[in-house]
Amino acid sequence: MDLTEHCISTEDLAKGDFLCVKRDQVRLPSGHVSQREYVTHPGAVVIVPLLNNGNVVLERQFRYPLNQVFIELPAGKIDANESTLQTGQRELLEETGYQAQDWVKLGEQHPCIGYSNEVIHIYLARDLKAGVSHLDVDEALEVFELPLSEAIKLIQQGEITDSKTIVALFLTEKYIQNNE
Repeated sequence: MDLTEHCISTEDLAKGDFLCVKRDQVRLPSGHVSQREYVTHPGAVVIVPLLNNGNVVLERQFRYPLNQVFIELPAGKIDANESTLQTGQRELLEETGYQAQDWVKLGEQHPCIGYSNEVIHIYLARDLKAGVSHLDVDEALEVFELPLSEAIKLIQQGEITDSKTIVALFLTEKYIQNNE
């Protein structure tokens, strides 16, 4: 069964520095015409920095749209002409000061399939060396570490609710169980 919807026309409703809100007219598999509104996003990378002692490096960061501080993993958007690995390396250093010698791609997630084309690439970073962070001028965050098992408990207790962090930590837990 072909479930594909085909674009008839597209228009930009709003355009910012890196997000764009679009409205497309589409032909449905039934032949009927409908519309789809969605946000385009350049993609992002989330990193699970795993220290030799088994702790993960996490961040507390205020997120304006929800007006609260969240516990998250280091992450950031993919810049033009940058590979996902380069993004991960750059964001890890900028936000935490760590550099990793060992990188494993754990997967991808599509966090908002109903209204965005965003893809988040998930990396495990190991063999970390501490350094100095280089936060962007518009970033403020607190870096801390927890045992992976404690981070998983925070998910189960509802204290970590960020979807990219939840998915990445569960994938890391499974990766460790299967590979070590």
